[in-house]
Amino acid sequence: MVLGLVAIGLLFGAGGMWLADRAAPGAMDEARVGRIVRDYVLAHPDLIPEAIEKLQQRESGKAVAANRGKIEEPYGNAWIGNPKGDVTLVEYYDYNCGFCRASLPTIEKLVAADKNLRVVFKELPVLADSSRTAARASLTAAAQGRFKAFHDALYAAGPVSDATIAQAARASGVDLAKAPADIDAVIRDNLETAAKLGVTGTPAWVVGDQLLSGALPLDRLQEAVAKARAS
Repeated sequence: MVLGLVAIGLLFGAGGMWLADRAAPGAMDEARVGRIVRDYVLAHPDLIPEAIEKLQQRESGKAVAANRGKIEEPYGNAWIGNPKGDVTLVEYYDYNCGFCRASLPTIEKLVAADKNLRVVFKELPVLADSSRTAARASLTAAAQGRFKAFHDALYAAGPVSDATIAQAARASGVDLAKAPADIDAVIRDNLETAAKLGVTGTPAWVVGDQLLSGALPLDRLQEAVAKARAS
């Protein structure tokens, strides 16, 4: 119990340390410590979600660090920006994800404004069977050096279907008949890595040791990139 109070102190500074100091001296019984904890948390209920968020960030940071190689290594040319950039931003996406589609112009602006940034794209087909078909086509395009052209063409083609995938392939010059033998393994690795990170939907972003979710505005992504660069 006292260790828990110390943890609160570490997370929340002076207020938490005051609480830990109150509980630590002498042979204080567990019931009294429990009352102190209860009273303090009731007086400061905002501590609970803040503590949970901080702990989640800490754990996701550990998972990112442990899997950084798999996360940041692109497949083929599935990246844009500076290939030798000092910061890599990774987007896990699904072609059936409307929020991923909405993020396209934000990513373009981010790269245009930051000449030392690399953005890596990772297929995470979780929304429909057609998502996996699209992901296989995207990896085929990346293996043929035509990822970005296919990526933009498929999002521009409308709802994902066999027809729109074929249309995007024609528009970008991708030969879908020449699919690499390892693309299903790549998709499986992406899904397994995302699970380790605690990713629950798309788009999901990894930059530095940070895991972010949702269609984020430009300034939020720039803030995350700056934080990664500073560390």
